[in-house]
Amino acid sequence: MSCYESHQSQKSTKEVSLALSKYGVQEKGMSKILMVSPEKCIGCRSCELICSFVKTNEFNPKNAAVTVLAYDEAAIAVPMMCMQCENPSCMKVCPVGAIEFKTTGAVVINEDKCIGCKMCLSACPLGNIVFDAGNRKMVKCDLCGGVPKCAYICPSGTIEYKEATSTNLNKKKLIAEKFKEVFGEVQ
Repeated sequence: MSCYESHQSQKSTKEVSLALSKYGVQEKGMSKILMVSPEKCIGCRSCELICSFVKTNEFNPKNAAVTVLAYDEAAIAVPMMCMQCENPSCMKVCPVGAIEFKTTGAVVINEDKCIGCKMCLSACPLGNIVFDAGNRKMVKCDLCGGVPKCAYICPSGTIEYKEATSTNLNKKKLIAEKFKEVFGEVQ
């Protein structure tokens, strides 16, 4: 490895560490991020089922924090979930401060504070927050406390929990930008 490559690698590692520490994510080894590769999705909906089971103890995709959107004409399925934004709109609009960063890197909803007003749902550029009518609270991906079950059960590798390297962070950012282009961004 040349001196230049070594410097760039150290710089990238420092940038990743700084970006993650901004949200309270402490590096123990290396922090991880949830990655979605829509082109790999086979539409099995296992992610919806495991998510709903983890959240509510029943298999009901309506209660999942991940939704698989199926485009039958194009034979495409795309899992949609919280992208754990760096600068989350949902957090900015919450009138009671119920949305916060956790050390896992997740942007989470504090159920004790949530009043179910749905402001966060309106603010999410991808609509990846759902209203749980039973609890009258908002629900979103919380990375299962740092061990996202959807990534472990996904048979095609569409959803992965990967090291937060600069390469993976850049890939995640590109995927998020593509989602914004396709679905539009709410300002």
